Amino acid sequence: MVRIIEGNVIGEQLRFGIVVSRFNEFITSKLLSGCLDTLYRHGVDENNID
Repeated sequence: MVRIIEGNVIGEQLRFGIVVSRFNEFITSKLLSGCLDTLYRHGVDENNID
């Protein structure tokens, strides 16, 4: 049986730094977009992302 662990992630008071390579921009731009989307959905303010 598969064990599922769920949580409530609230990122309002957290700061994040994202590093993205310019190599293979076709892939890394999509990874960056997904990362930003996830952070925004969890309440992280745009000003808390570097």
